[in-house]
Amino acid sequence: MAKAVRVRVSPTAPFNMFDVDQYVKQSIEYTENMNIEQYLPVLLFILVGISVGVMPQVIGYILGPNRPDPAKNSPYECGFEAFGDARMKFDVRYYLIAILFILFDLETALLFPWAVTLKDLGLYGFLVGLEIVTILTIGFVYMWIKGALDWE
Repeated sequence: MAKAVRVRVSPTAPFNMFDVDQYVKQSIEYTENMNIEQYLPVLLFILVGISVGVMPQVIGYILGPNRPDPAKNSPYECGFEAFGDARMKFDVRYYLIAILFILFDLETALLFPWAVTLKDLGLYGFLVGLEIVTILTIGFVYMWIKGALDWE
């Protein structure tokens, strides 16, 4: 039979969430004991990534020539003067084909690592990859039957 344990709660409990001074003290102790060196590679990766994206633009803005004239500032459309509205509507099929291309392109790109490690994956890995290829084939045939790939 289990014994009941009596717990006494007092105002001098080890941690009172309404005691701000104690909370601040514990936070300072935690940050002093924290090892920040393990986050240095992540911080360095983020800084290098941001600088690779931003620095070429800043350098180009500073060093690049800026000699605007009316010909450079005018809209250019294949050698013709601009005509019509630039915000013309595209057919929905264009977006559908683009989305389907991206979907199947990414799925096909994921098949390459699977094929490289197929020997290590064994029969189970082969069957899982075969399942993925079957699902992709069924989706492709379904799109073909529904006419999603017909441009007309």
